[in-house]
Amino acid sequence: MTFFGSLAWTLISFVLFTALVAVISGWKTRGDNLDSAEGYFLAGRGLPGIVIAGSLLLTNLSAEQLVGLNGQSWASNMGPIAWEVGSMFTLLVLAYYFLPRYLKMGAMTIPSLMEVRYGKGTKTMFSLVIVVMYSILNLPVILYSGAVVFEQIFGISDMLGVSKFQSVAILCLIIGIVGGCYAIFGGLKAVAVSDTINGIGLIIGGLMVPFIGFAVLAQQTGGHGIIDGMLYIVRADPAKMNAVNAWNAAEPEVPWPLIITGMFFNNLYWWCTNQSFVQRALAAKSLKEGQKGAIFCGFLKCLGPLYLVIPGIIAFYLPSIQEAIAAAGDKAIDFAYPALIAAIIPKPVMGFFAAVMFGAILSSFNSVLNSASTMFTLDLYRSAFRPNASDAHCVKVGKVYGTIAGCVSIVIAPFVMNASGITTFLNSMSQFVSLPVLCAVLGVFLFKRLPAYTPKVITIFHVVCYGAFLLIAPSYPGTDNPIHYLYAMAVLFPVELAIMWALNKYRPAEEYVPQDVGAVDLTPWKYRHVVSVVGLVLAVAIYIVFSPLGIAA
Repeated sequence: MTFFGSLAWTLISFVLFTALVAVISGWKTRGDNLDSAEGYFLAGRGLPGIVIAGSLLLTNLSAEQLVGLNGQSWASNMGPIAWEVGSMFTLLVLAYYFLPRYLKMGAMTIPSLMEVRYGKGTKTMFSLVIVVMYSILNLPVILYSGAVVFEQIFGISDMLGVSKFQSVAILCLIIGIVGGCYAIFGGLKAVAVSDTINGIGLIIGGLMVPFIGFAVLAQQTGGHGIIDGMLYIVRADPAKMNAVNAWNAAEPEVPWPLIITGMFFNNLYWWCTNQSFVQRALAAKSLKEGQKGAIFCGFLKCLGPLYLVIPGIIAFYLPSIQEAIAAAGDKAIDFAYPALIAAIIPKPVMGFFAAVMFGAILSSFNSVLNSASTMFTLDLYRSAFRPNASDAHCVKVGKVYGTIAGCVSIVIAPFVMNASGITTFLNSMSQFVSLPVLCAVLGVFLFKRLPAYTPKVITIFHVVCYGAFLLIAPSYPGTDNPIHYLYAMAVLFPVELAIMWALNKYRPAEEYVPQDVGAVDLTPWKYRHVVSVVGLVLAVAIYIVFSPLGIAA
């Protein structure tokens, strides 16, 4: 196949799959009532389990993960599977503990749930901080990181004959416009349906990468076939296949105690109290469907190591790209995955893979944009300016805000190229907010007599302590390796719960009991226990396989 023929086929297959997603999303949302707040922001509380699972997965998955986790495994070992397999445990907590309470209270947003318990001031504080973070930081970084991935893998600047900055700007514009159309005009259901279809494509395309990679690795190292490629990485250095790292391991490795402490607490925030994730579960047509979605998503996350971690290991051993990665210098860790994709994906299927990548990037953008619009409209605009605003008016406001936020993010995104360390800064900022939000939500369910000022006390305590940890940057005893930031989460979370317990006991307020508003059917899923046990066994088995008890012996 000639270069131009290959390029044409790539473009055609990309456009066809992307158009297919749009057509199916439009067909599935035809006739939906998007004039009501529940219809637009929560898909009319009618999402089935499979759609929730796919949307949860794609909301979590971004270009940063595809590049970042594979880059971490390239630089370390299989330790990054903690971010994927570990999510099974927190998704079960969502299914069993948080979701029944959310649906019972009829929550539409996490800050609105806080208002019922702590008052308007707490809701406004968290809403303002989260909306600003989503709109000014998260959205531009998502656009930029997605654009950079496309630029690195497909060489858009060379293809169009423009500079890398111009290429990134063009890609940010395209991703922003398409993502904005889903989020602004289609509401949550259009976002969720497109996420589900893209999720199917991601599983097919993502799983294609390691198996093609194994075959190419075998060919380049004197073997033949996928099995020989697998055997090569296992035998070359068993330690590279280890996911259970020492307690004082340096980043990007994940120390083993954090798997059951700091990372678990961090994942509780993301999967159980982060608006852009939880909004999918809040839109469930029933508790049964919501639990299905959360648990099924846990199984999908257990597949994550195949396309988010193992490709990085393959890139580490693949002779044909080792020099190319090394030439990237300080950016080598972020170049490993794009270099692998460019080297091994057959040209005839590159368009499909590009569409799958585009869908994953798009999903993160439109999910965050939809959540930002929801919180701005319901928790800030309606609450502070127009308490009596109709649902139809709120939907219009949400669309206007989504349009403005999308345009601002498109303008800002290309300039992230000139702001080194922005992604690290963004991750650090999320840790300043994560535990205060988690504790505030847990306070609604765990403690009946918490004073209304508790979230403010916890927030001040957390910001001061976590900020001091980052400034001091302590090292592990006897080494120069900085202590992993999740150790701070491991210590601060139980301390903050203890503070809440003390306030509940020694400064009690009027007793609060959550009320059932009858939003949806709260009958739990009949087979949840059996399926959950299978999920737990699967997660533990994966860790055993990638440990000194398994292939890392």
